[in-house]
Parts: sequence; C-alpha cells; structure tokens
Amino acid sequence: MSVPNELLWALIGLLLTIGGTFLEAFVTNAPWEWSGQGIHAVSLGVSYQIGAVLLTACLGGKNAGALAQIAYVVLGLNRPVFTNGGGMSYLKEPTFGYLLGFIAGAWVCGFLAFRMRPRVESLAFSCICGLLTIHIYGIGYLIIFHLFSLTVVKGLPLIMQAIMTYTIDLLPGQLVIVCAVTVLAFALRKLMFY
Repeated sequence: MSVPNELLWALIGLLLTIGGTFLEAFVTNAPWEWSGQGIHAVSLGVSYQIGAVLLTACLGGKNAGALAQIAYVVLGLNRPVFTNGGGMSYLKEPTFGYLLGFIAGAWVCGFLAFRMRPRVESLAFSCICGLLTIHIYGIGYLIIFHLFSLTVVKGLPLIMQAIMTYTIDLLPGQLVIVCAVTVLAFALRKLMFY
C-alpha cells in the first residue's frame, strides 16, 4: 500500500477510534423472541473503540493501524478523547495499558490481515490476534500498576479484580464486535478489490 493511502487510512482510523470511544455497542434480542416481546436493543457493555482499531488494521494494514493508534494515544495525552478524559494523568489509570495495546494490536491485526487472502476466516483470525494482543498489553500494564499492591477485596487480590473488570467481563461483547468487524472488513475488501 502506498504512503498516501496509509496516511489516509491512519486518519480514518484515528477518527473512527475517537468516535467509537463514545459510541456504545448494541445488538437486538434474539429473532425468535421478536414475535412475543418485540425488537429490543441490548447493550454489549462495550464501545466500538476496539472495533475501530481492528477495522482500521484490516483495511489499512499494519502501518496505518499502528499510526492511527499512536496518534490516538498522543492526542489523548493532550486532549480528553479517552473514555474517562485524557491528559498526562491518564498514565496513572489502570486502563492505559490497553490503550498502548491498541498500537501493538492494530499492528498485529494489520500484519496478519494482509499476509493471507482476504477470507472471513483469515480476517477473523487477524482480529482475534489483535484483540488478544491488546489484552496482553493491558494485563501486563495492570500487573505493573498493581505490582506492589497486595490488597485483597472480596476474597480476590486487587490485580485479579482488575483483570476481571477490564478483560474477562468485556471479552464477550468485544468478541461480538470482532465478528461484526470481520464481516464488514471482508465486504469492504471485496468492494475495494484488495
């Protein structure tokens, strides 16, 4: 991919990530319940932020995906574009490692998405690898963040509660987002002939 295209995808990725940060993800209730209960929106408990990271990587490649997330982190350390604001004080937030993971996750996802033919399975694999990379970075940051904290709350060490809160509890909703990103990326890659 040419440098101007990568820069364009990086800009698109930055805008999608900022927008996705503040947009909560919903699905409808099961279709077999529609006749009795009607159609209802059900929250996934996550935003479209991770979807934007992975979609950018699947469409723009590793460099565009990583560049978009570097710009997002740098912008967020200067402006309130993160979920809970922004600024240099965000370095002290337990979720900052996940934001750093966006950079590596986008790179991994973009690398894998363009190593194989664009099929649903290969794009799903690249998205899952990107998501796992994000969580590995996030958990690593949480471990460093809580390294000296041996506090126990409700029978679990504080680090285990943080991992439950920021990784385990969010994974089901994020996996639904991965499915949506996979289908959308596949369709767009076919439409754009690459």
